[in-house]
Amino acid sequence: MTIALTRFARGRLFPRDGRRNAIVGCSAEEFERYLNKHPPLQVLDGYAPFCKLHVHRNWTQTRCAAVAITDENRHLLRCAYEARTKDELPVLVRWFEGIEPPRAEYLLVILYSREQMQREGDALDADWGIVGCLATMAPEETPMTPVTMMRNALGVAEGGSGVPLDRDAYRRSVAFWERHATWRDVAGRVISGVAK
Repeated sequence: MTIALTRFARGRLFPRDGRRNAIVGCSAEEFERYLNKHPPLQVLDGYAPFCKLHVHRNWTQTRCAAVAITDENRHLLRCAYEARTKDELPVLVRWFEGIEPPRAEYLLVILYSREQMQREGDALDADWGIVGCLATMAPEETPMTPVTMMRNALGVAEGGSGVPLDRDAYRRSVAFWERHATWRDVAGRVISGVAK
């Protein structure tokens, strides 16, 4: 089984602006090499048959992507309408500024099959393509954000995958993201670490 970074993930996980809420402590090439050389601790099923999550202990300096909202940090929440790419419509996102999350214990690498990547217009020379990475304290999946689930249901033309909305999964997502937010440096853009 071979794994490669997709165009979508390369720019989000290894941005050129040096922000700290991306993969930190290795290059994109080193990240790919590590994943192809080291088997995961476990493999989790993703939200669709073409999606798998490979659980690895964090070998980088990457910090947790999601931070719990408390009375002490609520004043640091910010929001804006943003698009992940120039072709997508902006959606409302929120994040923390001015916090220092802990270094993640685990990296859950989100993979899509070669066939799905072809459907989405990102052909691969590998069996699986990296579309995201969850930086967590436990070897468990962070729920996809509600807006990402909606975008997926809208289809490939709107930046999604074409998977219909699962109402129960959506409710679980809302329950988590009502109590958590991503973070960014004051000058950085948000990376939620959730699947596309």
